[in-house]
Amino acid sequence: MSRFASPRDLGSVYRKTGVEIDVHGASPHRLVAMLFDGLMEALAQAQGAIASRNIEAKANAISRAVRILDEGLKSALDLKEGGRLAADLNDLYAYVSLRLTQANLRNDLQALDECKQLIQPLRQAWADIAPHAEQGAR
Repeated sequence: MSRFASPRDLGSVYRKTGVEIDVHGASPHRLVAMLFDGLMEALAQAQGAIASRNIEAKANAISRAVRILDEGLKSALDLKEGGRLAADLNDLYAYVSLRLTQANLRNDLQALDECKQLIQPLRQAWADIAPHAEQGAR
């Protein structure tokens, strides 16, 4: 049994979070990678919007980032089967969501930087295991 949601569930979650890419035929591993990519893109957009004082764009980008975390990455965790790792990731995603909310309220670029620094190692680790995950899926 997988520690993550089914490919069909991940595809649905991915589409709901607003990350725009074709998910048909993507592996569960690739879907999670796309969520990480979409999250980092939303964070960069939020930073740009804060720098240009575009409040609406900032709010939209941060909202999208929170949705990717909550409806995408968190929902992909299997807290029953995933053990300590899934619980730790769940806690980290909740913390990053909190910091994003604070960044939105305070126009806080440092909070957005912190979120990027917390997520980037996970994104990179996920990318690093891609060859092994794809082989295992065959």
